[in-house]
Amino acid sequence: MIPAVLARDVRKSFGAVDVLRGVSLDVKVGEVFGIIGPSGSGKSTFLRCINSLETIDSGDLYVNGEFVGHRLRDGRLHELSDRELSAQRMRTGMVFQRFNLFAHMSALDNVALGPIIVRKMPRGEAEAEGRSLLDRVGLEGLYNRYPAQLSGGQQQRVAIARAMAMRPDILLFDEPTSALDPELVDDVLETMKQLAGEGRTMIVVTHELSFARDVCDRVAFMDQGLLIECAAAAEFFGAPRMQRTRDFLQRLNATTRA
Repeated sequence: MIPAVLARDVRKSFGAVDVLRGVSLDVKVGEVFGIIGPSGSGKSTFLRCINSLETIDSGDLYVNGEFVGHRLRDGRLHELSDRELSAQRMRTGMVFQRFNLFAHMSALDNVALGPIIVRKMPRGEAEAEGRSLLDRVGLEGLYNRYPAQLSGGQQQRVAIARAMAMRPDILLFDEPTSALDPELVDDVLETMKQLAGEGRTMIVVTHELSFARDVCDRVAFMDQGLLIECAAAAEFFGAPRMQRTRDFLQRLNATTRA
């Protein structure tokens, strides 16, 4: 089976800073894949490359067997047009650290906007699907609330519903709980657990070790733009092979306990 995501020696720099220094990994269809690591390790940049928000400098990056941001023709790679890129980006739904909701639009309008504009879905159909998605993430009856009238956890769940509304093949989560107060984290994680239980392909950058351990099929550790270790969750947390991984987990566990 073709991997949902396949990366081979992916590199990305911003000026003189090498952010991704040869990342290679694969994510299977239906897999929940966790990525952990310190700030500045390249985790978020890697997600943004998958979603075509950043372009890689070298290496190969495929989503569902297609080059990300490029098309192979006559043995050469050609950049996708804006329209082609938009169509490709629809296959990956992104949930950001900050909710990025439109403040002047209701929860329902935030969710329905993408399908109406990008997928050309009739408004009535998009709104019906939007209400169903908001129900699924535990926001029944809050369709007409504006972001300022919602808690941070509720706003993040609107953002998850918005990503799902595009019917993506892959859901990408970039530290989805990092901007939340501690008491609001559990509701968002529970929503993500429900999605994982549906067999969705998910790549989750997170510092929530319990979620990574209990929900993810495999977990990778990134540091300084390198993929240090990748293993099944039980092996990763139970017997990490690399000293750098062990040191990071010990530090994070100590911080959590404190």
